[in-house]
Amino acid sequence: MRINPKICIGCNICHYYCPAQAIEKKGKISVINEDLCFECGTCLRTGACPIKAIYENEEIHQYPRIVRKYFSDPAQKYPGSRDIGGRGTDEVKTNDVTGRYKKGQVGIGLEIGRPTVGARLHDLEKITMGLVQAGFDHFEPDNPVVTLMENTKTGKLKNEVLKERILSAIIEMTIPEEELERCLKLILALSKKINTVITIDLITCYDSNFDLSVQNIIDRSKFKPLYGAKVNLGFGRCTNKEQEASQ
Repeated sequence: MRINPKICIGCNICHYYCPAQAIEKKGKISVINEDLCFECGTCLRTGACPIKAIYENEEIHQYPRIVRKYFSDPAQKYPGSRDIGGRGTDEVKTNDVTGRYKKGQVGIGLEIGRPTVGARLHDLEKITMGLVQAGFDHFEPDNPVVTLMENTKTGKLKNEVLKERILSAIIEMTIPEEELERCLKLILALSKKINTVITIDLITCYDSNFDLSVQNIIDRSKFKPLYGAKVNLGFGRCTNKEQEASQ
């Protein structure tokens, strides 16, 4: 994103709309620090500028710069990954519909970065490589993060994207329940090596008594979970069995 210096009046209104904190005052006008900019388009989309001085420059659509937009603007569709939004996999947590996670498995979602905090992709690489080295390499194949990988067997990202700054990215994978405690300890250790935040999602299913089979493992961890933070139900959508029956 850029601000036209010929018409900017220096009102500073746009500063309050930038989740990347990338808009700065330079003399009497506002400018966008392109290194900090997520390319999320919030400043333009909200119509914050009263004189329409903010515009989208052509470089946004060039690789690898466009990676910022895909992972920061939720309205964007990431190419090559089921035509879905950039930060996660479509309905990966709606397990009653998708059936991604079977009994005895736990879905892990690691969101690297958050609005106003952001993340550099070289920090994301530290997480993906650390996970693979520890044997946690069952990444969701349709997740956009996988398309950034140079090698899924090592978790190494493509060199040209490592310096890009994004709002956030979500690593999604499946692990056996018995590996959850080891995985949580690893995530805690890896979190100390990066210069941003990690939000952890644990996707699992209640048993017939509405208990969680991994409850004891969670209790022993150093994390303080928010239980039931997101309960997804596929209301109005057919289940996997119903889909199979109709085919």
